[in-house]
Amino acid sequence: MQDIALYIHWPFCARICPYCDFNVYKNKPDTTDALVDAILADMKYWRDLSGPRRLVSIHFGGGTPSLLTAGHLGRIIEQAGQYWSRDASMEIGLEANPKDINTQSLKNWRAAGIERLSVGVQSFDNSALKFLGRDHDGQAAQNALEMATAIMPRVSADLIYGWAGQNLDELREDLQIAMASGAAHISAYQLTIEPGTAFGRAGARGISKAVNSEHSADLYELAMGQLSRADYEQYEVSNFAKTSAARSRHNLVYWRGGDYIGVGPGAHGRLTVNGMRTASIAALKPKDYIDSVKSQGHGLAERETLSSQAWAEEYVLMGLRITGGINLSRYREISGQKLAPETIAEFEKLGLLQTSEDRLSATPKGRMVLDSLCNQLLQDGNC
Repeated sequence: MQDIALYIHWPFCARICPYCDFNVYKNKPDTTDALVDAILADMKYWRDLSGPRRLVSIHFGGGTPSLLTAGHLGRIIEQAGQYWSRDASMEIGLEANPKDINTQSLKNWRAAGIERLSVGVQSFDNSALKFLGRDHDGQAAQNALEMATAIMPRVSADLIYGWAGQNLDELREDLQIAMASGAAHISAYQLTIEPGTAFGRAGARGISKAVNSEHSADLYELAMGQLSRADYEQYEVSNFAKTSAARSRHNLVYWRGGDYIGVGPGAHGRLTVNGMRTASIAALKPKDYIDSVKSQGHGLAERETLSSQAWAEEYVLMGLRITGGINLSRYREISGQKLAPETIAEFEKLGLLQTSEDRLSATPKGRMVLDSLCNQLLQDGNC
């Protein structure tokens, strides 16, 4: 039986962060029940398309899914388990803001089935949190992590680095506090400025909200070194885990090119049936999504069958993010051709790529220039 993952996008937030380019909206509690009902109905549509599968993960992202009640979370989890067979080690994860975390909420989420919590810390520095538009302070973030690690089996501390004015000591302190919390997983994401966000508009006016690329590289190298010395393995470009069990099983489905269903406004999905892989995007606005499910039985806004070229490109771009890399024979199976051996050999000499039997992976040095490395590989492979 094929594996599948389920992503639920909850689009509402108590506050919209100035750097966020996700599909998010100001919270509207009066639409919660209708949106949950639409998500459950949409899941039925996708179960009919996917057929019987083994469910390896359920992930609640957003937005701020920690605004949902444990009852709503439990309904979705229970329904998913009825539609697809639960894997014995199925991961059920929730992204949560520190402000929503307390002992009672943690116990309620745990009772609903949540066993992995990603805490949106971003930083423990109050000035940084204010700059990033967060609605919590550093002490609240620290308290939330400590409570979470005491109750949840698996906890990730999510950090952002590269904000304008950040120095190495400030990142070093953030990492030290995150590690001391007991969180066995740490995600360190570089601040990227996207058009259409408040930070993007500021950039267009000449007001930079992020450090330059050279300083960002220094911050990244610091994070890699400090976490590695503390026995956190970098298993993906931005993700570090104390043990293999602490890794994000849901995200690994993405990076390994697996199938996943996306429900909720703006959710993306990838589904392979009879050798054909389709990409899907749900209606962006919550009302449009709800109306679409009511009228059509699904929330789809876009769906396309990927060409072998597009599929192969995704496989490389996602797969080289993880230390395990990609399977070269799988690439040939998808694309119908090989990656250029001479290009691989050249990058191996430069210490950017490494091969082991049928596996191709990026070295730590290669992950520093991963975008340009992948683009050159795909270009030379005529993909």
